[in-house]
Amino acid sequence: MAGVPVAIAYDFDGTLAPGNMQEHVFLPKLGLDARAFWARSNQLAEEQQGDPILTYMHRMLVEAAAADVPVRREDWAAHGAGITLFPGVETWFDRVNAAGAARGLAVEHYVISSGLRELVEGTAIRRHFRAVFASGFLYNASGAAIAPAIAVNYTTKTQYLFRINKDALDLADNTAVNAYRPPEARRVPFANIIFIGDGDTDIPCFRLVKEQGGHAIAVHPAGDAQRAERTRKLITDGRVHCAVPADYGAGGEIEHRVLSILDLLAARAAVTAPMPENNA
Repeated sequence: MAGVPVAIAYDFDGTLAPGNMQEHVFLPKLGLDARAFWARSNQLAEEQQGDPILTYMHRMLVEAAAADVPVRREDWAAHGAGITLFPGVETWFDRVNAAGAARGLAVEHYVISSGLRELVEGTAIRRHFRAVFASGFLYNASGAAIAPAIAVNYTTKTQYLFRINKDALDLADNTAVNAYRPPEARRVPFANIIFIGDGDTDIPCFRLVKEQGGHAIAVHPAGDAQRAERTRKLITDGRVHCAVPADYGAGGEIEHRVLSILDLLAARAAVTAPMPENNA
């Protein structure tokens, strides 16, 4: 895809879809109350002084085994297919890509989430992401999930911004992401990265992108005054540039903000582009 690379990285839960992705299909299928599930998971993390991401993944496997619910990749994908997205999300990517192309920009989309990559894989929007960085399971020879393979928490999320920045997308290759590369040699400069998230767990990413010259946007469910107030506080605290409703429909506020950023990046690219040679 021709054009100046621009990356939009999204949290998933509360950003592209309401609530936690596990609550859409997986927990109801097991007949589990969401509050009780998270309470047990968080209690285990506290008792064991463990990572809450690892403990929720452990609890998912334990509860699935108790309910005799299969946990193969295709089973997770089926759960992911039932995730409800915020308004406008399904058409958002094509609209933004077209707007970017019209400005000489090549827009790429990424997920950076503490949720499950297996569930994201089943969503209708998976095809739009160049990479999905999320928590995921290990599988046995029969194809069933047996243990956590990777846990993405609020601090480790920032690693994946550097992977996007340096085009080091292979998680098994730590050399590429840690290798020194001058800013001008990096595929997607931080100034060309937009991060969209919804809350406190996204603060390290908000801060990194904003301090490196990129753009940080907080979203909240439309009509939720309490969540709106929390995201507005992120502006006051200097974490984000703006806070808008999670309505991705055409003509909405988030589209207006992102298109304005694309205008800025296109103008910046035009100013810094080398002048054509005069062969007269």
